[in-house]
Amino acid sequence: MSDRIFIGGGGEAYAEPQCLLLGYANRHGLIAGATGTGKSVTLQIMAEEFSAAGVPVFLSDVKGDLSGLAASGRADQKLHEAFALRAEKIGFSDYTYSAFPVTFWDLFGVSGHPVRTTVSDMGPLLLARLLELSEAQEGVLNIAFRVSDEEGLPLLDLRDLQALLVWVGENADTLTLRYGNVSSASIGTIQRRLLVLENQGGAKLFGEPALDLADMMQVDPDGRGRINILAADQLMSAPKLYSTFLLWMLSELFEELPEVGDLDKPKLVFFFDEAHLLFDGAPKPLVDKVEQVARLIRSKGVGIYFVTQNPDDVPEDILGQLGNRVQHALRAFTAKDQKQLRLAAQTYRDNPRFSTEDAIREVGVGEAVTSMLEKKGVPGMVERTLIRPPGSQLGPISDDVRRAVRAASPVAGKYETLLDRESAFEILSKRSEAAAKAAEEADAAEAKLKEDEREFRSARRYDGGSTKTTTRSRTASTPSFGEQMGKTVLKELTGTTGRRIVRGILGSLFKAR
Repeated sequence: MSDRIFIGGGGEAYAEPQCLLLGYANRHGLIAGATGTGKSVTLQIMAEEFSAAGVPVFLSDVKGDLSGLAASGRADQKLHEAFALRAEKIGFSDYTYSAFPVTFWDLFGVSGHPVRTTVSDMGPLLLARLLELSEAQEGVLNIAFRVSDEEGLPLLDLRDLQALLVWVGENADTLTLRYGNVSSASIGTIQRRLLVLENQGGAKLFGEPALDLADMMQVDPDGRGRINILAADQLMSAPKLYSTFLLWMLSELFEELPEVGDLDKPKLVFFFDEAHLLFDGAPKPLVDKVEQVARLIRSKGVGIYFVTQNPDDVPEDILGQLGNRVQHALRAFTAKDQKQLRLAAQTYRDNPRFSTEDAIREVGVGEAVTSMLEKKGVPGMVERTLIRPPGSQLGPISDDVRRAVRAASPVAGKYETLLDRESAFEILSKRSEAAAKAAEEADAAEAKLKEDEREFRSARRYDGGSTKTTTRSRTASTPSFGEQMGKTVLKELTGTTGRRIVRGILGSLFKAR
């Protein structure tokens, strides 16, 4: 049926179809379960179903095996017979193998198209989380962003931010009077954290051309939504970078997409794998922002599905907004595990045929406890569901196939070449060069003035051969007050203080423009 996607078979003998209504797919969801229980396959089949229904999908490939979505399953694969038997058991009569339209992305630009944003677009809140800054250090970062806006200094990449922080440090006294304390210790800490981020490869996230979100929301001519796969196997070695990038994407979707109300199907479904990384150690303001985005973004046609091991990984205020749930088995080896299992069971609408708590403990690999929103947004009764088999390849594709898919992508060549237009680094470098040149000219002017004065005094002492010296009047020999002030100012201009003044003047002129 065109108004829903097929998840699997439930009920007696697993013969009752378990479906997710597309009209409620933007009410968000959860895929949870212990390691090895089938979460990745569930994510894969849901991506297939959404794509077939014309809904674009974004997901991250943490283990590298979801790239199989780009290739068709085969009858000679190891699990063909098991898949065929499962399809027959759950009444999946039109089960066939098929490849799906996939666009590969990679922050490092190796396994997919490069994906970038600018430092300005990410903003100080997310950047502070990425750098794990304290409240005081985040305050200094906010000041730097404010200066960037007021001084017309675009922050495109990390080099721009590093140059701006140097400028902020040099002008800390002036900025402190206007914005609050700017300590050199905080600036030094931020610079060190930026260096660590560079060493992790994070510098490649920042730059231009920045990602156009419309490129992740494409539908192929055959009506299938494109599945956008972010290569995250290497990215997971820097979990803060991974989670912050996905947070930025959610934030951009929320800010850029228009309100559309309730649609027949979502404009985009966003799977957030390893969701616990998003909330581990996150400050409350950030969690509050995620909760706000989750609450409001559904009216913009976006469904968010968190994928994690335990529902307890997701804060309660956000968990309460996840209407469509697929719960694979949880292992209860400790008292804490047992408590979490009981709490997970209590979030479902009971089914009189079985105990939800027992079912979550007992379901096997490829089986799950499911509950989907029904008409009027009412939570469906919990069911033990046998998840449908995938139509695409189970497991990763070869490098040759990946390269071919990437070459045939509708965005091939758009993001591969890095742009480097004038930004904060270049502007501040020009200011520094101009200040240095002005200081050199001041040095030369003072040297010439001293030479002229020395020659003048020599000429006054020379009397055309007479051995007598001319007695000068007090007026002639004593510099006036104006001359003394002029010499003092000139001396200051040739020193370090003068160089700071020159920078300040250039800054004011630039600001005035």
